[in-house]
Amino acid sequence: MPDFCNYEGSDYKERFWTEERRYEDLVERQALARLLPPAGAAIADLGAAYGRLADLYRGYAQVYLVDYSRSLLEQARQTWGSDPRFTFVAADIRRLPLASASLDTVVTVRVLHHLPDIAPAVAEAARVLAPGGHYVIEYANKRNLKAILRYLVRRQNWSPFAAEPVEFAELNFDFHPAHISRTLAAVGLRVQERRAVSLFRLALLKRTLGAPLLARLDRLLQPVASLYPLSPSVMLRAARPVAGQQPEAVSGSRLACPHCHAALELQPEGASCQQCGRSWPLSGGIYDFREQ
Repeated sequence: MPDFCNYEGSDYKERFWTEERRYEDLVERQALARLLPPAGAAIADLGAAYGRLADLYRGYAQVYLVDYSRSLLEQARQTWGSDPRFTFVAADIRRLPLASASLDTVVTVRVLHHLPDIAPAVAEAARVLAPGGHYVIEYANKRNLKAILRYLVRRQNWSPFAAEPVEFAELNFDFHPAHISRTLAAVGLRVQERRAVSLFRLALLKRTLGAPLLARLDRLLQPVASLYPLSPSVMLRAARPVAGQQPEAVSGSRLACPHCHAALELQPEGASCQQCGRSWPLSGGIYDFREQ
């Protein structure tokens, strides 16, 4: 059993992304459109689930949708399986089956808050980014206005100003912006831009004003609100610096052994590593790297 929140076999799409969360979907799309480089050779969405955001990757020649849940990837394949740009990968994002320095962009949205320790996942994202590549992430902000107010009136015992993550529910974590910045810096990623997201995440406002209007207000206020984010969600873009001799450009598939990072031999039945001898199945159009 993985030590993170696993959505295998769940009704995540139908249960969570209802009309009540249309506002959250809209504002995350707005921020991602702002932060995401519009085009490139290859992009990976880590924790892609059913491919909610995949339509935003239309400028990329190759798109890797990665999730631990095969059942969610099956839903993604129903939508995007006819597009030859897409590769569907069941894997632990802390051990990616992707080649080092091979991707222009990596995206992680609504994923990090399910990991007890985000450092391995962030390190893997940095590893697979090419020099000059970008990592666009979303995280649950510990230093949000609601948490601050609850702390000041003694309705919660943890401080939103303390740097360490807090587990507010089982396998659900909030992160302080300083913790995120330090984690990125530790693997050589430099933050370029932040966006405070979901400024109006209140049920009453969503019911009375409606998602489209709130999303427009969110977009207007983001430049100011992002100077010191107090929103429940924060999105940012970090970059891997360009320095020294550049690696050769990757051609063909970016899939690689998650253990030794060697190139894989791809066959109709799956993928195999000639260097370490491991192999993984391809079934229903999904590569499954979870078991070895």
